[in-house]
Amino acid sequence: MGAATPLPVLIVLHQEHSTPGRVGRLLVERGHPLDIRRPRFGDPLPQTLALHAGAVVFGGPMSANDPDDWVKREIDWIGVALDEKKPLLGLCLGAQMLAKHLGGRIDPHPSGLAEIGYYPLKPTATGRRFASETGAPWPSHVYQWHREGLDCPPGGELLAEGADFPNQAFRVGPAAFGLQFHPEVTHAMIYRWTTRASERLGLPGAQAAHLHHRGRFMYDPDVALWLDAFLDHWLAAGTPQARSQPVAEPGSACAPAI
Repeated sequence: MGAATPLPVLIVLHQEHSTPGRVGRLLVERGHPLDIRRPRFGDPLPQTLALHAGAVVFGGPMSANDPDDWVKREIDWIGVALDEKKPLLGLCLGAQMLAKHLGGRIDPHPSGLAEIGYYPLKPTATGRRFASETGAPWPSHVYQWHREGLDCPPGGELLAEGADFPNQAFRVGPAAFGLQFHPEVTHAMIYRWTTRASERLGLPGAQAAHLHHRGRFMYDPDVALWLDAFLDHWLAAGTPQARSQPVAEPGSACAPAI
């Protein structure tokens, strides 16, 4: 008998014209259809992920602290993936929603700084061990676009740190990950963001547009290699064999959000 057809991956987007970028392309290349939902515009989220290989919750200009009903519902819904131990990946806003669901705080930088552009990334000791699991080193710089920082939540393992926003990547259990940064961005997405949201490039700490484009050529090859290996590891974490493994105790302490 042939191999089973891969299950779809749930893609949660927050703007009308957002795309899953490179993450979506890599999942399709692995044979996974994309089930794209936009809860902000009324799309329902599934009551179970039994018919999905996992879920990716993407970013957006809103805050996980916003009082909108759809924001609160989406944060609550994250419990579906966690309870079923399905692969869950939160990117920027998605990572902040994951942290908030688990009791972490989301706060602006006390000095009003933003991270918009390419910034250094430093793996923790736990993160270095995780890199040995995936077979790919962490990139030295990653693309950022945010003004709030997240707590690494209770029970989480801090995998990577930054200077102004200390919690950059965390894992909860075998298959749930939050990344403050944007490995999904394509060159076209960077052009679009720096053009349509150019006013944000003037925020304290943000980089000028030409540094975004230069950083893309300097750092993105390493980001691409890391993401390719990471997604294989992430999808494998949802297999019955992986879900039956005991969860290791957290190995790296989480810093405050700011």
